[in-house]
Amino acid sequence: MPVIARFKDLCLDASNPRLLGAFWARILDADVADAGGEDTRVDPRAARSGAESIWVNQVPEPRTGKTRVHLDLRLAGAEPSALIAAGARLLRAPSGDVTWWVLADPEGNPFCAFAALEGTRPGPFELVVDSADPAAQAAWWAGVVGGTAEYGSGTASVVGAAGFPWDRWVFDAVPEPKTVKNRMHWDVDLVDPEPMALIAAGATLLREPQDESRWWVLADPEGNEFCAFAPRPIG
Repeated sequence: MPVIARFKDLCLDASNPRLLGAFWARILDADVADAGGEDTRVDPRAARSGAESIWVNQVPEPRTGKTRVHLDLRLAGAEPSALIAAGARLLRAPSGDVTWWVLADPEGNPFCAFAALEGTRPGPFELVVDSADPAAQAAWWAGVVGGTAEYGSGTASVVGAAGFPWDRWVFDAVPEPKTVKNRMHWDVDLVDPEPMALIAAGATLLREPQDESRWWVLADPEGNEFCAFAPRPIG
């Protein structure tokens, strides 16, 4: 089945994009660029090809509620001391069957850090999304961006999605519903000039392109906001 969109990049809401962009650039060994106004962009360096930029955008509202989208990072060593030295805050250490650390960035957005494994490189390796129905979410997104949906107990993943730069796109079961706008969201590039195929597949249109913006804001079947960009003209 042909894809109707390709994964493009991540966006992170921030009260202080310059501070938050600098933090993520430090821990991802990336460069931070001016994205206009107070916004910044965290760009992977050439040595880390395959990663994607993270756009850090200023918003007026503070972070409220649980963050439902986060990155999992592979550490360069056995513990996250370098992340803490860079400005991360430790929320939870490994305990029992939980083998990873939970940390927060300077604006309180949590992320997970896993000890280094032989043959892996440090940095993001999974994008994780809280979900009421992980199997349905993974199947829906695999239908949009291609790849294969894989199912486990209380979790489901998409692997091999078009444009996706990390190992797995994970949907984890949580009991609580989504109540507020996600502070982190993803963008997609459309195959067609307009998102009609996405809407026909079950996405909800939240906003048409405005002024000079060339993207639509939509929501997936569980209400996760994402932006869809029209193809760029050739030539």
